[in-house]
Amino acid sequence: MSEARNIRMVFNSKPVLEGAGVRLKRAFGFSQLPMFDPFLLLDDFRSGNPDDYLRGFPWHPHRGIETITYVLDGYVEHADSMGNRDVIAAGGVQWMTAGSGVIHEEMPFGSERGDIAGFQLWANLPASQKMTPPQYRKIPVGEIPVVQLPNKALVRIIAGCIGKTTGPVSGISIDPEYLDVTLPSGTVWVHQVTPGRNAFAYVIAGKALFCNDDEPFSHVTAGVSYFDMEPSPFIENETLVLFTDGESITVSTEDEPVRFLLVSGNPLHEPIAWHGPIVMNTREELRRAFEEFQNGTFVQQTGYPLPGNE
Repeated sequence: MSEARNIRMVFNSKPVLEGAGVRLKRAFGFSQLPMFDPFLLLDDFRSGNPDDYLRGFPWHPHRGIETITYVLDGYVEHADSMGNRDVIAAGGVQWMTAGSGVIHEEMPFGSERGDIAGFQLWANLPASQKMTPPQYRKIPVGEIPVVQLPNKALVRIIAGCIGKTTGPVSGISIDPEYLDVTLPSGTVWVHQVTPGRNAFAYVIAGKALFCNDDEPFSHVTAGVSYFDMEPSPFIENETLVLFTDGESITVSTEDEPVRFLLVSGNPLHEPIAWHGPIVMNTREELRRAFEEFQNGTFVQQTGYPLPGNE
């Protein structure tokens, strides 16, 4: 019998202000290093108020990471120094490998109702790939397979596989798994995860019991986790569960369904030097990156007129 994973820690997402004044929720980030290795950050930008998001994320640099944007409602307009200009629509994903350096902008705009809903995940690149050429991939909703399991669970596969069905993202060094899972009420789902990988789940609707743990909030650590809710056996919306090591994760529902993102990847176990949108391995590499950004040598190849160079 496989060894089940347990709850290592529970986090409540925390309000932050980013970009040109975008109000969003951060599930984890710099303060939680290196618990989520190889992942660095998860932001939740769901809102029905255009004042929360329309200022967007104007032109800014990235180096040494991959940014993964998953849109559930509304749109995100993207342009970058590689020459890409695109719109990510509901259900779609943008997977951008910043590599040696890219400058881009992401400008969200709402649906006809004025709603925006999406998530941005940052994945670290290994030292050997931090200076590789940047790459961009748009994955529309039609390219993301949806699997319905015998227990009526629905799984959208961005990366990884369920049975013989594989998601569209492959060839990434950390071998990521990124699933969007919906379980109906009264359901038990057991998912196999290779031992040694770090894994977490972020609830985006409803509630569920994770790892058969009746006291999940006993894993909240003052000063590390952000939580201010009444104790309950259920993990609810805007709450993240980080799992211990093991071979399987169990999720169960009772009187209502749940929807959550399940993410796992192979840890890098490398030093991290991180400031703002750039993540390297040493302070010297970080210093050099910002120096290059200031003197205009940050991006080696451009295919799009950047601000000031039109």
